[in-house]
Amino acid sequence: MTSESVPSGQSVLLTLQRATHATLQLISTALVDLDLTASEINALANLADGRGRTVSQLGAAVGIRPTTLTSVLDRLERRGHITRGTRAGDRRSVLIELTGSGRTAASLIEQTLADLESRALDGLPAGAMAGFRAVLDALIKEGS
Repeated sequence: MTSESVPSGQSVLLTLQRATHATLQLISTALVDLDLTASEINALANLADGRGRTVSQLGAAVGIRPTTLTSVLDRLERRGHITRGTRAGDRRSVLIELTGSGRTAASLIEQTLADLESRALDGLPAGAMAGFRAVLDALIKEGS
């Protein structure tokens, strides 16, 4: 996106929304062969480190409503990408973990995101990135 494509007086939030949609389009195009929704990609990306998460932990990480997350997890489980089990010592807590195919998909997602991020943000000064992260953190905090 060039500086000319975003009017200087435009709301930062509208610009962020525009950037989000453009980014989701890039991600969907790059990962079309996985046949996953943006929410499914988000869930797998947040599980890519291999650590299991409870439903509430994963929900907080992906930033979607619990009812939406449940349907995302249902689809991922049907496709064999995740399992849902109980956490040791706490049978009431559901633990979400990647399967072999889930780890493969999550690894591809993680690499694709890293490549897209590198291409898009390469050359930006470290201070710009720190400021950008501060803005994102402030928006996340406001929404929590």
